[in-house]
This record gives sequence, C-alpha cells and structure tokens, in this order.
Amino acid sequence: MAAKSGPKNPMTNQHKAALAAGRAEGRIVRDYLEALRTNRPKRGRKRTADSIKKRLKAVADELCVADALSELKLIQEQMDLEIELENFGEMVDLSGLETDFIRVAKQYSQRQGISYGAWRKVGVEPRVLKSAGIDRTA
Repeated sequence: MAAKSGPKNPMTNQHKAALAAGRAEGRIVRDYLEALRTNRPKRGRKRTADSIKKRLKAVADELCVADALSELKLIQEQMDLEIELENFGEMVDLSGLETDFIRVAKQYSQRQGISYGAWRKVGVEPRVLKSAGIDRTA
C-alpha cells in the first residue's frame, strides 16, 4: 500500500492569514449578535426580583404535593428561576462589542452576502449599520 502524499498545492501564508481573519471577524459578529439577543427586551410584564422570589416560594409549596411528573417540571422551573435571580439586573456592556462589530461588519457583510434588511431583522440598529458603512442598498 502506497504512503499518502501531502497536498498538491499547500496553502500559502496569505491564504492562511485570510482564513484566520475570516474566523476572527465571524467571532466578533457572533459575539455581538449573541449579546443583542441576550439583552433584547422581552414582551409582557417585566420581572422583578420580588416576583421571581414569590414564584420560587410558590414552586416550593407546590413541590410538597406534586406527582412525579409535575415534580420534575417544578424542579426544572425552580432551577431556571434561581439562575434568573442570580443574573437579575446584569446587562452586558455592548459598547466594546459594538465598536468591534462596526469595524468588521461591512467586510463580513460583503463577503457573506448579508443585506441591510437581514441585519435589521436580527436586531442590529440602523445607527450601528450606518456607522459600519452598511446602507439600505447593501
């Protein structure tokens, strides 16, 4: 059996650098979009720390008389509420992520074929897109 040979046309350093830059830009865009998603206002009545604590107490009371399947669901709700209470009021500072996003968004958008409308649908504000050099015709 013949030994495997290496690639016929190995990647150039320039190609490797372009791939690394693309990965870095993708990471910046992903981090910004995740932060937007996390900080997006939710519909309905706003939760307060007191309302979360009140629901935790109600869940604890319901656990005493719950059947097996309800107990499972209540325990999951209790865990979710405890995490929500721990993270209550924490807002991600978008300014640094936004600055990085503005720096790479136009290139990323052109390379990936992403339109202005697509950016808007995922929650990127028009002022951010304008700062990045992405206009409605993009």
